[in-house]
Amino acid sequence: MTDYNSLSDLVLTDLLKSGDQFAFSEIYERYFGLLYLHAFNKLRDKEEAKDVVQELFAFLWSKHTTIELRTNLSNYLYTSIRNRILNQIAHKQVHERYVLKLPDYFPSSGLTDHLVREHQLAAIIEKEINALPRKMRMVFEMSRKHNMTHKEIAEQLDISEQSVRSHVKNALKVLRVKLQILAYIACILYCK
Repeated sequence: MTDYNSLSDLVLTDLLKSGDQFAFSEIYERYFGLLYLHAFNKLRDKEEAKDVVQELFAFLWSKHTTIELRTNLSNYLYTSIRNRILNQIAHKQVHERYVLKLPDYFPSSGLTDHLVREHQLAAIIEKEINALPRKMRMVFEMSRKHNMTHKEIAEQLDISEQSVRSHVKNALKVLRVKLQILAYIACILYCK
């Protein structure tokens, strides 16, 4: 049986090209630690460093029959890991620039939550307005939604301005009470 750890890199490379798994295992054992340390020193992340080295060895095995080394094995592995590290760093920089620009294109989740709650509140207010007595609701909507003056509402509905003021005042009082109750319940549910 061959003692693979006594073989030179050149012999291991030739055996690797012929598909010798033991030669590949010896290359892995011989260089993984050094390549990992180099990757970790550059990336400062254990998992990333491990992944980069693993990817290099996976590539080495997948291309073992066609791989052409122009230098010795250690130079090839060192150059390959350096290039993979540079690609990883460049990819991270592109990713970080992209992530920094995302808030410009999409509202933040806080803003989205705020908009959802705003729409929910508008729906609740609209529901409470629709629950007002018919005449009070008509006066209130003409005043608040159509921005009509009390005089214009009085003329259109053929009622006194004092009745208009009274309907608006009573509508606001009813809505204020109902919305305060809803706000209290919402605070109990969401303000934890």
